[in-house]
Amino acid sequence: MLDFLTAGENLPFSAALGVVLVLAIVQVFGLADALEGDADADIDLDSGLLSLVGLGRVPFMVWLTVLLSVFGILGLCAQELLAGLTGTAWTPWLVGPATGLAALPLTGGLSRPLARLLPRDETSAIDRSALVGREGEIVVGTAKPGSPARAKVLDHFGQVHHVMLEPDNAGQTFVTGERVLIVRREGDLFKAIARGDHYLPRLG
Repeated sequence: MLDFLTAGENLPFSAALGVVLVLAIVQVFGLADALEGDADADIDLDSGLLSLVGLGRVPFMVWLTVLLSVFGILGLCAQELLAGLTGTAWTPWLVGPATGLAALPLTGGLSRPLARLLPRDETSAIDRSALVGREGEIVVGTAKPGSPARAKVLDHFGQVHHVMLEPDNAGQTFVTGERVLIVRREGDLFKAIARGDHYLPRLG
């Protein structure tokens, strides 16, 4: 089996499965946010092509994991089948592109049931500018001007987005657990103002 996986004609597919393993390890150790960061692309879901391949239906890291898994498994199966039929595996320069084209719609097909099973979290299905005007909660770090912290924000669908934000006003500081109001966006960074009630005594 090891010889089969490391054979030159199978390396692209084995490498894809290796990347899936790395992504799984990253997820286990809770580093997925660090890799994905706040680069959730604003994807136009009206595009038929994007819908076909499943982009935007599930978080990007999930979509990438499914795509690489399908590509790797499909490629190895194709090479084994070709070797059985012709006596030798084919060059990956032929099998790779064909497998890649086949993997895209298969990934789209798998993304549909996955989207129903996964929690509605960290989606890129809306324009992130729509988060302006909504409340956020600081979840990691302390936000100061020039030193943003991670916050979670619910969009109008009730889906969770994690963003980096900092105070819009000089001299303000937001601490973990504090709820703030997002007032504007600068690229991937959001600006917010204090709600004013974080330090008030809680009744009950």
